[in-house]
Amino acid sequence: MPDIAMTVISPEMISGRGELGQYDLDRFDKKCLAQGDSWFSIGHLPPWSTTNLLQQMVLSKSVVAVNCARPGIELSHMTDGTNQQEFLRLLRGPLAYRWDGILLSGGGNDMIDAALSSAANSPDQRLLLNTAEWPTAIPAGSEGSAFISESGWQSFMSHMNDVFDQFVEERDRGVNNGVPIFFHTYDFLTPRNAPAGPGFGPWLYKAMNDVYGISPFYWQAVADEFLRRLRTLLQGIVNNRPGKNLHLIESLGTLAAARPGTPSVDGDWENEIHPTPHGYSLLARKWRAELDATL
Repeated sequence: MPDIAMTVISPEMISGRGELGQYDLDRFDKKCLAQGDSWFSIGHLPPWSTTNLLQQMVLSKSVVAVNCARPGIELSHMTDGTNQQEFLRLLRGPLAYRWDGILLSGGGNDMIDAALSSAANSPDQRLLLNTAEWPTAIPAGSEGSAFISESGWQSFMSHMNDVFDQFVEERDRGVNNGVPIFFHTYDFLTPRNAPAGPGFGPWLYKAMNDVYGISPFYWQAVADEFLRRLRTLLQGIVNNRPGKNLHLIESLGTLAAARPGTPSVDGDWENEIHPTPHGYSLLARKWRAELDATL
């Protein structure tokens, strides 16, 4: 079985600019359209010091991915008609290609944004409990869920289902109706003051330390609970939409964890929420079986 690195190009390369001619997508066995967050784009500053998941993909056939991803984008904005015109044009515009697959990295930023919601908001508008709502006793084994606002999580689940349905509806509006969508769970991260660059993080560390004042003793349990719940939510999106051709790649438990308190690269993590190149290569292996079998 051959090992062929995925070719990742920008949307501008398809039509060509200046003296560049149109990129020949037909020389590949399969062609995909990619949309997503920093796991598909840039997860560290300066950008040349890191990589992303797409750049580590190795498959059994030649595949090109036209990548529309950008750092920080939430799933709710990935089909925004104002800021995502190029992606929508390639997906369902008059001159859209018929893609063999749509690759998606989304949901993680939505969860982080919800976790950073003000502690003064109503419980259904935030993922964490404020200090007045903390339980007086925390039974062993329930440390993670003890600090989560259940009404807020229900709101988040509803939001995620709605925006995913919107994404699927956009796929089905044109020539790519029913084309397989591949997306992923994330992995257990260590809340720590390890930003990706000035003004770029940290994320869950900031939510638990700065916004909600949760004791560091509970940070890992809360983070693990978030990631498990997100995995369950994403799996539910697949299970509740039979016939929509959705494929979830499981990646929880893949990477070596960073140690608490480390300020930069540690384990398989470049910073608090982005893997190292080696980490991305481990995650890419999780994608291979699904892509090889389906594309």
